[in-house]
Amino acid sequence: MAAPGPPSKKANSSMRKSLLFPLGALTGVCLTLLVSGPQGGLWAARAAAGADDAYSKLNLFGEVFERVKASYVEKPDNAKLIEGAITGMVTSLDPHSRYMNDKAWTEMQETTSGEFGGLGIEVTMEEGLVKVVSPIDDTPASKAGIMSGDLISKIDGEGVQGMTLEQAVNKMKGPVDTKTKLTIVRKGADAPLDVAITREIIHVRPVRFHVENGDIGYIRVTSFNEQTTDGLKKAIASISKQVPQEKLAGYVMDLRNNPGGLLDQAVSVSSAFLQRGEVVSTRGRNPEETQRFTAHGGDLTKGKPLVVLVNGGSASASEIVAGALHDHKRATIIGTRSFGKGSVQTIIPLGAGNGALALTTARYYTPSGRSIQAQGIAPDIEILQDVPPELKGRMDTMAESQMRGHLQAADGTEQTGSQSYVPPEEKDDKALHAAYDFLHGQTANAATAARPTPKAAVPN
Repeated sequence: MAAPGPPSKKANSSMRKSLLFPLGALTGVCLTLLVSGPQGGLWAARAAAGADDAYSKLNLFGEVFERVKASYVEKPDNAKLIEGAITGMVTSLDPHSRYMNDKAWTEMQETTSGEFGGLGIEVTMEEGLVKVVSPIDDTPASKAGIMSGDLISKIDGEGVQGMTLEQAVNKMKGPVDTKTKLTIVRKGADAPLDVAITREIIHVRPVRFHVENGDIGYIRVTSFNEQTTDGLKKAIASISKQVPQEKLAGYVMDLRNNPGGLLDQAVSVSSAFLQRGEVVSTRGRNPEETQRFTAHGGDLTKGKPLVVLVNGGSASASEIVAGALHDHKRATIIGTRSFGKGSVQTIIPLGAGNGALALTTARYYTPSGRSIQAQGIAPDIEILQDVPPELKGRMDTMAESQMRGHLQAADGTEQTGSQSYVPPEEKDDKALHAAYDFLHGQTANAATAARPTPKAAVPN
């Protein structure tokens, strides 16, 4: 296999993942050279023993590979064997690290550009099944009633058990206007559900907005792709033109069931509401890998009050934005605890035709130094929705902390999932109405709201 090369300019511009991958061999050399004193020989011997053990395991892999090639009942495809071995190695690390072959890597680049073909769902792999993280607004999946937390057990009648995530995703893709049938296992349902969905070109419009009640700007951010910041700026400019500054009560930014996306977009979206200060830091295995990202561009809303809505389906980049605005005392967070996906995946292209690695290389930290990983963002005001009887027990999202093999929380304290249901009708949306009431100076109902102890302000 070709050695990992440096990320291409295209990869850097499309992914904006912040950390360089520390090569294991170089790290090992540094550790050995730092050893000194009477124990130096002992530690050097242990390092050498560790290296010998690794090489013996690689020899074992080579032996198994040769035995499979020579003795399997049918002649295997060597390339598929090696790709399967790489996939197994990387996915054993945590739920978010993965190997992408060349086709999957190309498709991922198309997805982050904001336009691609498919059903419109963000998925991950869990216990051999495909788990829906979140359906994307106004896509075939959301219109068909696919929900966060659904498990896809079959695609067109074929079980997904034994498939890789890429294989399952590729099977769900296909020509526009063709149909696929998903078999859904839903918590609380008596039996699996068969859902037929017609494929479309997915144009992800990440920002939608309108003026509410003549004095509140409502902005819905559904994902963080390359178009998100531009969409947000247009939304704020349009709302400012529609509502005079003296009449504008504030803004609501809705991040519920937003699965995240690009780091640079999370930073620039946060910057649209901050004059200055840190947005997020990323900390890897070694102290020198720490990176800090600061606000730039100034507060486009001119200091108007801001409410951010989150729930159990708000993950990754959504949590960066909510955490930054909360820590800087710039926004009030309303809803339920977010997902808790606080790890950085660095995209490492592996050379022409070899695909890329998405490798977990660091944890996110909010400006006050809190890790998001397996904890999430707790709202200032918790609002639980009234879930229809037929959906009760099905709308609590499995949090990062409940995913098998997840990266442990930095301080060992982990939080479970929270409600992810958002009523389809705005009139029934208690969290949204609580946000509007808050901006109008009204206190949320004590029976459905709880305020945690305020945290210390972060220096700007």
